[in-house]
Amino acid sequence: MIPRYSRPEMASIFEPENKFKIWLEVETLALEKMADMGIVPESAAKALREKGNFDIARIDEIEVEVKHDVIAFLTSVAEYVGPDSRYVHQGMTSSDVVDTSFAVMLTQAADIIIADLDKLLAALEKRAREHKDTLCIGRSHGIHGEPTTFGLKLAGHYAAFKRARERMVRAKEEVSTITISGAVGTYAVLPPEVEAHVAEKLGLRVETVATQVIPRDRHAMFFATLGVVASSIENLSVEIRHLQRTEVREAEEYFDKGQKGSSAMPHKRNPIASENMTGQARIIRAGVVPALENVALWHERDISHSAVERTILPDALISANYALNRMAGLIDKLLVYPDTMIENLEKMGGLVFSQRVLLALTQAGISREDAYRIVQRNAMKVWEKKGKNTLRNELENDSQVTEKLDKDAFDAMFDYKNYTKHIDTIFGRIFND
Repeated sequence: MIPRYSRPEMASIFEPENKFKIWLEVETLALEKMADMGIVPESAAKALREKGNFDIARIDEIEVEVKHDVIAFLTSVAEYVGPDSRYVHQGMTSSDVVDTSFAVMLTQAADIIIADLDKLLAALEKRAREHKDTLCIGRSHGIHGEPTTFGLKLAGHYAAFKRARERMVRAKEEVSTITISGAVGTYAVLPPEVEAHVAEKLGLRVETVATQVIPRDRHAMFFATLGVVASSIENLSVEIRHLQRTEVREAEEYFDKGQKGSSAMPHKRNPIASENMTGQARIIRAGVVPALENVALWHERDISHSAVERTILPDALISANYALNRMAGLIDKLLVYPDTMIENLEKMGGLVFSQRVLLALTQAGISREDAYRIVQRNAMKVWEKKGKNTLRNELENDSQVTEKLDKDAFDAMFDYKNYTKHIDTIFGRIFND
């Protein structure tokens, strides 16, 4: 991932330095258990723990010749350890090191993503509570539907990201398995106790059945979960982009002093952050299908998944880390315009109350079909006049309506409180109030 979208904490996980440190720790833990079991001399494990090191430039140099990254790594380590290095990697295969390291990196990254989700959840809850009773129009198909509140809008996104957090916790658990089972996963040289020791020390679990590699359905689940997180990011981003449109302008991204919106038009204030996050979501989701296709490997292993994972692992997670943090900042500083929300809410002359009129007429004894025709007939007059007249005025001049409904009924129908009376109940479900 390019530096522009890379945050140091997440990006460092995928740097060669971190990867090779994990590889070295896996090899060291395995050798220490082998020494404890009398499989190798204790001096070998001690030498690796005390002198074990690597040189990234040297690994790259060796790999040019041997065309194998793990062998290149082991050769570099051997140059530090000396004669005792002949015991390193005994009974192990490359996948034992690579897949165990992969599990460690995924769990490290998952912890960061979960913390990022917590930050975004805190921002969403704060702004949702702030605007719990801020009336705005709810839209379906982009067209005015019925009144809602801006706080309820944000609470819905909070609920989505809360589910996302729960899924990420499960996804982390899904990939928290290691394998040190040797060629084709039979423990033919190393007993399972070595694997169990390494798993315990790394805070991970032993894979149930590793066919030389950890089954890739686990990783597919992880990246699919990340893909759903990305879609929730995009969902919120698109909402903000629509609300910031000039014709709507109910909310907009914070605009810094000195910020420029356009190289040509000095007046512009664009939703660049939410547009960027829409793009980031595409990058994150781009890893989902390749991860699913990685599940189908030949027999006990092949490396068709390897190049895929080298790409999607950093790209998807660095993008998710960047997008979640940027979204948290956007929500925290989001500019909200309640007055404009009311203006937009009333722009169509009270058409938003049409359902309540429909129901009032049916309860007054008119069939639903006839009531629908009456309300729609009057609503279309307001629609065609672009809200310059009101639905209430049209209905008050319709004898079919007034013979069934009196002023008190009209007042009850055209009352915004009808749409906010259960907001506390919904908030109680979401925030456990």
